[in-house]
Amino acid sequence: MKRLLLCFSSVLIKVALIAQSDNIPTLQWRPVYHFTPDKNWTNDPNGLLYLNGEYHLYNQQNPFENFWGHMSWGHAVSTDLIHWKHLPIAIPEKIKDSDTTWIFSGSAVWDKSNTSGFCNNGGCVVAIYTAHSPNRRNESQYIAYSNDDGKTFTGYEKNPVIDLDRLDFRDPNVFWYEPGKFWLMTVVVPDMHKAQFYRSPDLKNWTLLSEFGPQGYTGANWECPFLIQLPVEGTNIKKWVLGISAAGGERGVFEQYFVGDFDGKEFKNDNAADKVLPLDYGDTYYAAIPWNNVPGDKNIYIGWMIPNTQPTWPWRGQMSIPRDLSLKQTTEGYRLIQKPSSVVVKNLDKFSNNVVSVSNLQLNNEEINPDKTGKIKGNAYWLDAELDVKPNAVAGFKIAQQKDAGGKVINETIISYNSSTRQLTVDRTNAGGKLNEHALKRSIDVQGNSHTVRLTILLDKSSLEVFVNDGEAALTTYIYPGENADKIVAFAAGGSAEIKNLKIRDMSNSGK
Repeated sequence: MKRLLLCFSSVLIKVALIAQSDNIPTLQWRPVYHFTPDKNWTNDPNGLLYLNGEYHLYNQQNPFENFWGHMSWGHAVSTDLIHWKHLPIAIPEKIKDSDTTWIFSGSAVWDKSNTSGFCNNGGCVVAIYTAHSPNRRNESQYIAYSNDDGKTFTGYEKNPVIDLDRLDFRDPNVFWYEPGKFWLMTVVVPDMHKAQFYRSPDLKNWTLLSEFGPQGYTGANWECPFLIQLPVEGTNIKKWVLGISAAGGERGVFEQYFVGDFDGKEFKNDNAADKVLPLDYGDTYYAAIPWNNVPGDKNIYIGWMIPNTQPTWPWRGQMSIPRDLSLKQTTEGYRLIQKPSSVVVKNLDKFSNNVVSVSNLQLNNEEINPDKTGKIKGNAYWLDAELDVKPNAVAGFKIAQQKDAGGKVINETIISYNSSTRQLTVDRTNAGGKLNEHALKRSIDVQGNSHTVRLTILLDKSSLEVFVNDGEAALTTYIYPGENADKIVAFAAGGSAEIKNLKIRDMSNSGK
């Protein structure tokens, strides 16, 4: 087992990286409607920016190899968050004499008023990122600017703009804070489990405002922060959410969030300091940050899906489906709602060629194939369902299934709801591939006491995302089904259930 450097630095997670010397293509697992690089390694999303009708997705990339290293900013753009145009490396690693500077994670903004003085005409893109210097054992914050809509960047000659003379100090997330008329940066001191907030009038000169933490989960170094103001559904209330990634401890791959208030200087947590709120209940979701400058006050973010131990080639790593963010008021306080972005959902009819629709399907201790005409081809689809599960029954779907001639299961992933315990479980015991054995079963405690549950299941060759009750919870993971493991069945065990509504959209020809 090798140790894989996941998100820039000292946080090391044990991941068995299988040697890729044979370079065997694994196109059967390459996602169709999720972002992957053309080739080579990718990790954290960076510099998310909407500009001139396009969503810019910069991302940590190794331009040369299919594993972590040579960290640079890759670049892709999309008009619909499904089809991506891959562009040349935007900010490459820098090697000068005996010193190497890797371009670690950060953000990008549209400086429409030329506060930085970098812009030629009508604004420019400014990237803010961590420069990691392994030889000097230093991480500091750099800026670079672009006057060609983010295609190429020029480094600021007086970099760094913030330097604490530390090995671990990274991942600046910046946006324009309108109430104070200044740029606001959230950045972390990982081993201290602290987020720091800085202000600047020009993106070059920064003043420390305050620190937050340690709070919540502190079992691993903090990374990849973001701060965003979100509406509370059904009200006129807005609250601030602080997101923090922290992988490598007893929780494995993990990202948490805090809900509270920000007054332009300090973030104050609504919950007890030891309250831990997971962003996702799976074993792969990490380093998620939101897009800047999205019109209509949309709040969209995307996360990196950390690769499992199963090798893939010629790419390794992918992004989640972009997700819309909001808050919901519950008996326990304000909680995050995240669901597939409306930018994607409104175009589903364009993306999918075949649709299976079923209603009032009764199940009683049985498995039923809802796709009797065979419209869904392969393991790239979008499934929406509402289930009414009777007491003591467990019901749901078995996906990517294959049985031998004798009826023995070879491959399947089971997504089930137990109405008595009110738990949604994803069981990958027979999912195929080389998986993290400690995470083969993951469960979500579903809020409320209803026997009814609504599910959105996104299977895209190897990636699996499950959204519960219109985004009250999400679970993100990987599966690696065999060549003929592509059946979908609805089931009920221990009693009866009704699938009130079911729609499955074939996404296999949605294209990249």
